[in-house]
Amino acid sequence: LAVRSPDPTPPRPWIDPTDHSSPHTAHAPPEPAAATQTHIAARSHRRLRLLLLLARPRPVTARNLAPTPARGGPAIRPMDARRVGGRIAAARRALTGAGAGALPLPVRITNGLAMVSLVLSSCDLLRLCSDPGRPLRFPLGGREFATVVCQLASVVYLLSLFAVPFAQSASARREEGQDGSRRSPAAVAPAPMPDCPDDGDEEIVAAVVSGELPSHRLESRLRDCRRAARLRREALRRITGRGVEGLPFDGIDYEAILGQCCEMPVGYVQLPVGVAGPLLLDGRDYHVPMATTEGCLVASVNRGCRAIAASGGAFSVLLRDAMSRAPAVKLPSAKRAAELKMFLEAPANFEALAAVFNKSSRFGRLQGIQCALAGRNLYMRFTCSTGDAMGMNMVSKGVENVLGYLRNNFPDMDVISISGNYCSDKKATAVNWIDGRGKSVVCEATIKGRVVQSVLKTTVEKLVELNIIKNLAGSAVAGALGGFNAHASNIVTALFIATGQDPAQNVESSQCITMLEAVNEGKDLHISVTMPSIEVGTIGGGTSLTSQAACLNLLGVKGPNHGSPGANARLLATIVAGSVLAGELSLLAALAAGQLVKSHMKYNRSSKDVANAAS
Repeated sequence: LAVRSPDPTPPRPWIDPTDHSSPHTAHAPPEPAAATQTHIAARSHRRLRLLLLLARPRPVTARNLAPTPARGGPAIRPMDARRVGGRIAAARRALTGAGAGALPLPVRITNGLAMVSLVLSSCDLLRLCSDPGRPLRFPLGGREFATVVCQLASVVYLLSLFAVPFAQSASARREEGQDGSRRSPAAVAPAPMPDCPDDGDEEIVAAVVSGELPSHRLESRLRDCRRAARLRREALRRITGRGVEGLPFDGIDYEAILGQCCEMPVGYVQLPVGVAGPLLLDGRDYHVPMATTEGCLVASVNRGCRAIAASGGAFSVLLRDAMSRAPAVKLPSAKRAAELKMFLEAPANFEALAAVFNKSSRFGRLQGIQCALAGRNLYMRFTCSTGDAMGMNMVSKGVENVLGYLRNNFPDMDVISISGNYCSDKKATAVNWIDGRGKSVVCEATIKGRVVQSVLKTTVEKLVELNIIKNLAGSAVAGALGGFNAHASNIVTALFIATGQDPAQNVESSQCITMLEAVNEGKDLHISVTMPSIEVGTIGGGTSLTSQAACLNLLGVKGPNHGSPGANARLLATIVAGSVLAGELSLLAALAAGQLVKSHMKYNRSSKDVANAAS
């Protein structure tokens, strides 16, 4: 393939501008017109080479499988099925105009044209073959030749649609051992190091570094998420001059990340996961997974679980289950905004609004609408049940439906934002503290006096006094908003990360008030935590990742509950509250007994770092 220049003189060969070793890079610049033509030809040539590189599969040869000492890494593995299918798809997109300068036809249109061409050409050939008056003879006439060409082109195009599954099945058969056992990918061919792209990927990395190929388009162009992450990782190293060798690359499904969890991935961060428990809650034992880097946290929660279990267990009550979204709208006057507020809060209109809202999902059901007015701006807080999902997207779709419906009666309504911060998401607010958001849970336990002394190493009187002075009065002096606790955020965050929740929603989910009082004539201790805004789900988001799904499975709440939609998410919320109860009990006991500093010096201090700092 060559790029012809309109200049009658032979075009100069394209020279990579990044290749400073080339003797041609120092020549004097050509005349302006010739320079423009050379630049256009070079750019077109480079773009064409990149598209062809994305489209062509490399053959598996002895050179591909041989070690490559020059690159300092192991052997290059052969082309896998997904990469072959991805490059075929990239070639088809290039032919249909995805960056190749052809007509920008969608794939569904080209597929339809190919099917129509195949059917019409087949019918025409059958009619010609069955016509005794016009037998087919060679050489073919113009009409017969055009019919045969159309049919062959359609067949070749449609066969490319089945290249991916065929290649995948062939690859699977190659991985089967002769004895029927399945071999691991490492047994077929050693994989290259993540930071060392092979020769075929070099031009793609160079295109990303130069900006010719945007990094965020690698997945869509290559159709191989793992390969895209590997090449992006190498491009990042070349751009910044700093490697990310300590960032793990293997061991995660990059296909599961795409379009759901993270954009432009280059690896993942390792976090240790500890297990506290068993937590005896509502008559059942739960082993609680916690992802954290704070030493002493899992041990503290584990001690609280032991004290609760020795006293008969904890009990929980779920008060409310309603996710919220509050759009902000503006009307021409405050009077007009008040009219809309009264329309939304009128009981006679709720059934019609709920019917419009509920069309967005099988599980989203509108529960109520609460409005707040600020001048001519109106904030409408919709609350709804969301099944086993955390439900932010679900309630947002329902709100959009209602806003469209309201425009019929209020055409002068101007929608400012689908979220007006009256929801309120990822912020510590009074509306969440008072009205709740997500799951509102209360969890309590009565700890026997002997357990307080033997397990917690303190007394009931000291714990009650400490809670009043620290959690209640101290938080009030600080002006806390929903922070009347010792460290609820610690436990909530560790559980959220382990189970694939949104860690940023720890802000409102950690709003908690811890209450302690002496009972049974002062012999025993009653402890409770009230958490009005626990926002959790067991489907969607990070819950689909392998590690997080395993932690949900450990708790028995993985995925949706088909028999009772929403039951798994509600159970997870009670487990969060029960774990916070255990953590609050243990930390307050450590503070009352004066053991906090000693325990942190034992479990939360790295002797290695201290030795390095001293040296």
